[in-house]
Amino acid sequence: MTPESLRFVSKKSGLAPGTLVHVGAVHEHPHSIRVINYNRHTLENRTIDSIEELLPYKTTDSVTWVMIDGLKEVDNIDAIGQHFDIHPLVLEDILNTHQRTKFEEYTDYLYFVLKVVSLGKGAFNIQYEQISILVLKNFVFTFMEKPDGLFKPILNRLANEDSHLRNAGSDYLAYMIMDAVVDEYFTLQDLFDEQIEVIEDELLTHPSVATLSMIQKIRRELIFLRKTVSPLRELLAAIRRSESALFDERTKRYFIDIYDHSIRIIEAVESYRELISGMMDIYLSSVSNKLNETMKFLTVFSSIFIPMTFIAGVYGMNFEYMPELKWQWSYPTLWAVFISIAISLLFYFKKKKWL
Repeated sequence: MTPESLRFVSKKSGLAPGTLVHVGAVHEHPHSIRVINYNRHTLENRTIDSIEELLPYKTTDSVTWVMIDGLKEVDNIDAIGQHFDIHPLVLEDILNTHQRTKFEEYTDYLYFVLKVVSLGKGAFNIQYEQISILVLKNFVFTFMEKPDGLFKPILNRLANEDSHLRNAGSDYLAYMIMDAVVDEYFTLQDLFDEQIEVIEDELLTHPSVATLSMIQKIRRELIFLRKTVSPLRELLAAIRRSESALFDERTKRYFIDIYDHSIRIIEAVESYRELISGMMDIYLSSVSNKLNETMKFLTVFSSIFIPMTFIAGVYGMNFEYMPELKWQWSYPTLWAVFISIAISLLFYFKKKKWL
């Protein structure tokens, strides 16, 4: 849990368990309740203003999907708890957008918490959003912090009368929602592949502070992504073990497919972490090599001038009896010696492959 999330959680300090308080960032998007009621032959899609408008659907055999975008209207969450007999602690978790990915099984309903990933504006800007899912016999409630295009493929399938979704129950809709969430992680995987490839090229050509900054950014994102993805395996394993009557055995097979996808994502995250650690070592080695090259140049430069400095120091002592000082060709001879020393040392360094 980040320091920011701890700051949000402090809002609940001193309150009784089950007290409904929205914990998390408040988005400016308008609160909306969208209802999709469907069966094999009919499809109804509309927006409602209050939870009480859902009550007539409780007497039907069709599946009702209630999409709630925005969590700042606490009264609506409370009304769902009252009319559908949802435990106050579950409602409290729905309003807390800093929950861990999890699955909870109750007598008459199931509760899921997932993290949705998306790409924001800017370079490598990953955004996380919590989605809570309640699954009842003929109802599915989804709670999101703000409107999202995540469900568009599902809505397109619902529009097709021949789709399996139109003939299945609420558990299959829950599977479709979870599958859509997990598919977004594969999009993120493509982004990591692209960024890591760019960094590898930079490390081999011209590593810079910007390269190190990007490595650190990817490393932080991988840490958070690992915390987000790792519980998926536990969640899906719990679904496989579940004996709830809300799960059809045929639907459980589909969840096994998501389980396999989650394993692939977790393995990819682990491999990325190893790659990033290796890149950090390569960067440090590259910087060290650059420093060594600089030191080698300075050492060669100093080695050339040390004997010249010695000679200049000897004849700069101004003793009275120094015969070379009164020789007519002493000055050009000294320059010839200096040049010979420089050429000889350069040739020697070249022969030793120090240059």
